[in-house]
Amino acid sequence: MVDTPPRSKSGLTTRDNLTTLQTHILAEEQKYPEASGTFSWILSALALSAKVIADKMRRARIHDVLGSLDSDNVQGERQQKLDVIANEILLRCLGTRSGVAIVASEEDENPTLIQRETGGERPYCVLFDPLDGSSNLDTCGTVGTIFSILRHDRRAQSPEASILQKGTEQAAAGYMLYGSSTVFVLTTGTGVSMFVLDPSIGSFLLVQQNVRIPAAGKTYSVNEGNRQSFPQGYQRYLDWAQSNGYSSRYSGAMVADVHRILLRGGVFLYPPTKKSPEGKLRQLYEVNPMAMIIEQAGGKAVSGTTRVLESQPKALHQRIACCMGSPDEVDHVVRHLG
Repeated sequence: MVDTPPRSKSGLTTRDNLTTLQTHILAEEQKYPEASGTFSWILSALALSAKVIADKMRRARIHDVLGSLDSDNVQGERQQKLDVIANEILLRCLGTRSGVAIVASEEDENPTLIQRETGGERPYCVLFDPLDGSSNLDTCGTVGTIFSILRHDRRAQSPEASILQKGTEQAAAGYMLYGSSTVFVLTTGTGVSMFVLDPSIGSFLLVQQNVRIPAAGKTYSVNEGNRQSFPQGYQRYLDWAQSNGYSSRYSGAMVADVHRILLRGGVFLYPPTKKSPEGKLRQLYEVNPMAMIIEQAGGKAVSGTTRVLESQPKALHQRIACCMGSPDEVDHVVRHLG
């Protein structure tokens, strides 16, 4: 006889039990007897940040926090009011966790060395883009938060030196998507898990474990307004894709575009341009964490023809070109770059 779990009147079995993000983190921690719980506390702080930011998004128009400020960030980009609010929320949530040595934000010129009166280990660095796609805010478009967690190198001579690590060194990466629902996608190097916030109970619930990206998908995501300044290889790829029935989907937010590709398949492109020959997206805050997620889901991520996660960053706010998504679709792009 097959051992079948008991089934309730609703048709659910005990294998369908609800799992919160916190429960998932604790269950993963139990696999490592040497774990101190520090890493779990950091993920808990990021989940708290996501809840607070999601709440600010829902009330943004009512509380008049849409629109831009009269200031630019370190990238020379005009800051949105919610950029600053989200950045402050993340800094405040992470600043209370004893396991955090350094925090670095896309919005700030320099990383912050966390210093508290009490001692204790501070073995991790947390990097983040507080609000990816913030130009979408005024039109109620989708935005997100991207984060990367690195192990702190105590031998480093400065906070900057400690975080200039290859993407292969990431201990974890993830993103929060603020759209029709609030989604938290996480990898700690053993696959990808997806959670959705249930606002009625204030918890992120596991909705899919071991997320796998489709091997192919006839969709590409790129800002075609810059097409004339793309290198010829990318233009050849777009000619090929359009002649082979591919569809274009581009939202102006990397998180939203990559999330769709993660679930449906396709490829996300941000090529170099004449204006930004190194690329536009930030390697440490955006490209590395998203590349780790895509690879953990079975996809590929390259910069030119080189694996993104093998690229050594040389500056805190270094920009990089990227292509990531379904393995077959990334191969199609690379084939046209030769």
